[in-house]
Amino acid sequence: MPFIDPRDIDLAKVLIRHSVKAKKDDLVYIQAFGLETGGLAHAIAEEAMRAGAAPYIELVDTETQRSFLHNASESVMKRRAKLEKAMMKDATCYIGIRGGNNIFETADVSAKQNALYAKHIRQPVHFEERVKRTRWCVLRYPNSGMAQLSREPRETFAEFYYRVCTVDYAKMDRAAQPLKKLMERTDEVHITGVGTDLRFSIKKIPVIPCSGSHNIPDGECFTAPVKKSINGTVHYNADTVWEGTPFEQIRLQFKDGKVVDAKAANRDQTRQLNKILDRDAGARYVGEFALGYNPFITAPMRDILFDEKIGGSFHMALGQAYEDADNGNRSSIHWDMVCIQTPSYGGGEIHFDGKLIRKNGQFVPAALKKLNPEAFGAKGTARKPRARAKKK
Repeated sequence: MPFIDPRDIDLAKVLIRHSVKAKKDDLVYIQAFGLETGGLAHAIAEEAMRAGAAPYIELVDTETQRSFLHNASESVMKRRAKLEKAMMKDATCYIGIRGGNNIFETADVSAKQNALYAKHIRQPVHFEERVKRTRWCVLRYPNSGMAQLSREPRETFAEFYYRVCTVDYAKMDRAAQPLKKLMERTDEVHITGVGTDLRFSIKKIPVIPCSGSHNIPDGECFTAPVKKSINGTVHYNADTVWEGTPFEQIRLQFKDGKVVDAKAANRDQTRQLNKILDRDAGARYVGEFALGYNPFITAPMRDILFDEKIGGSFHMALGQAYEDADNGNRSSIHWDMVCIQTPSYGGGEIHFDGKLIRKNGQFVPAALKKLNPEAFGAKGTARKPRARAKKK
């Protein structure tokens, strides 16, 4: 039996009882990437059995996965997709633990191989089968690789990790309901900030508050822009990684919903960015817009499951729209990009139909103030940002 951190036992309870709500006769598919994740996977399996469910653990070595991405032919990709889709079809619940030590492990995988994986595995197995049909949740594991990205000792990072992952999600869900109702009534969104002046409509697009059901950690409320309504510019000040390649300081210009100009920190990143956005017809359109409000996440660490939940941030995803907040956009990518609007990152404002909703990362209307960090006792507990945004 692998070593089980006592905090993993508490986290397993959140995942099984709150996130996927496993019950008698469910099949819980636990896909654990990285050999260090075995203890948490075992804790989840034990909790699943206490709930009367049947767990199945798949432990994936990330270096073997990298080799597969490098070398698999299209026919091999199709055969593996058939196997993975069959497994996903049998599962009623899915928990994915991402615990690779090196976020850049697949940086040298070719665009062709990444496109094959997206076409034959990511899209049909995860976007079409897992997302649409299972009760699912994905999370990271607090290994040395994540600690290094956060620039903290591993134990210090682990303390932060378990605090943000086990926040009072029931309280968060109650606090998010007024925001959900407000966004459902909203037509025009106007966002301003350093390098950002963006307008779009979210009229009649469903709104989904997320409080630990699909992601751990959690803390966002998402919808999607009306596909061709976005106009203006946006500057994403949180670094991001796509398919193992890092990008910084992404700036996008939109016209009638489409990215017509895309730049990143340097010429090489800009070239790579545009190559990804030319992958298919939907990659230059936005499939998701969300506000982040986890009170304990205050600085980016190049991990989207954390960064998109940063309190005082918003994010937009280029590519595929989610079925439960669908604007009709289809793509083989779903790339979340994050802009932080707290004072440490230059501030900013968000207006709904001309009314100020959030200023410098803080919700302004009285009905929304229960989502601010102070409502969760988070004042004074924030991690320091790694870098400040530069005003230009």
